[in-house]
Amino acid sequence: MKIHHIAIICSDYPVSRKFYTEILGLKILREVYRAERDSYKLDLGIGDHYVIELFSFPNPPARPSRPESCGLRHLAFSVENVEEKRNELNRKGLICEDIRIDEFTDRKFFFTQDPDALPLEFYEA
Repeated sequence: MKIHHIAIICSDYPVSRKFYTEILGLKILREVYRAERDSYKLDLGIGDHYVIELFSFPNPPARPSRPESCGLRHLAFSVENVEEKRNELNRKGLICEDIRIDEFTDRKFFFTQDPDALPLEFYEA
């Protein structure tokens, strides 16, 4: 039917919480601390649409390598204007790759990364 949400495990919860809410501007829908797991679960949305479940766990293993490793390659966000989004993220201190053109759709996109080096793509709608 549709993708319900994407789950991300972070290494530093306060840093990732700030990144996803203050830098990317996602809305907090619910935040829960689970004492039995020493873990936070933060439900994030774009507007009221639930999209990301951000978890913290004690000592999670690091991501194995660049986006070409087996598993999730990257997380992509649709934006109206790639240049504006890239400029906004640069002003907020993120290092963004140059804007590229998708050879199949002719749409603009660029990559940056979250605090744990998860590749994030911003793709012009």
